[in-house]
Amino acid sequence: MPLQASQRVVQLGQRIRVARIRRGWSVADLADKAGINRNTLTALELGKPGTAVGVCFTVLWALGLDQSLDAVADPDSDRHGKALEASRRPTRAGKARKASDDYDF
Repeated sequence: MPLQASQRVVQLGQRIRVARIRRGWSVADLADKAGINRNTLTALELGKPGTAVGVCFTVLWALGLDQSLDAVADPDSDRHGKALEASRRPTRAGKARKASDDYDF
């Protein structure tokens, strides 16, 4: 895993831990609300890269933070992707093509 990605995973785990603590929930409380094992939640909070993305989404849901995921990989925010897409668009309109009568019964 690239170092930057690894750091982001750790940062997300720390943020989840802070959200849990602010709510006054123990690891067992949040794990129970999310329907996961305490060890899995601990691995998520420690930023272990093998923790499933579904677990992360479920924990954010249990914390009431799932709406914050709306901005993750939002196509409207992808400036680089939009620029690439625009560069592949035709620069001029083509001639209208006559419909083929091959399937005219």
